[in-house]
Amino acid sequence: MFIILNMMITFFYYFQETYNNQLRERYGDNILTHLEFDPDLWMEVGSSGGPDKNRVYGLSNTTADNLRSTRSVSTVGSSQSISFSQSREFVALQQHMAQLIEKYDNLKAEYAELKASHAQQRAEQRAESEQLKASQAQQKAEYEVAHEQQKAAYEQLHAMIMNLSNSGTCAPNPF
Repeated sequence: MFIILNMMITFFYYFQETYNNQLRERYGDNILTHLEFDPDLWMEVGSSGGPDKNRVYGLSNTTADNLRSTRSVSTVGSSQSISFSQSREFVALQQHMAQLIEKYDNLKAEYAELKASHAQQRAEQRAESEQLKASQAQQKAEYEVAHEQQKAAYEQLHAMIMNLSNSGTCAPNPF
């Protein structure tokens, strides 16, 4: 889901930038000379990159032919406009895209939080592991010291018994 949403947002930004670049090429850099909405340019840009070349991107089930036949041409100046229902649909599309972008940003922030939390947990686990290793190493060293002390004490005891045995003051050595 995250990947699909990311792809949709990426495609939307690409589409929006392409549309705006085409507006600048067609009408110049002054945005006051641009049409509010250029359906022909929208169709050109929108139907050029999708899987269905006749479907205009972003206008739900509207096809290029349907958009051509239903748009109205204003007689005031040189501006063209699409029908009221398509204008509402365009606004709804923009609102929906804004909601998707907000959801994407929220998911992105949530992902960053989860990633940071995971990194913190891994760091804590590594620290615990290092403490455990250090504790085990200390216990091993203590065991080795105790073992050496026991071994020395045994050898000392054995030597004493052998000395007593050789001096004739005690019974013969059972060892």
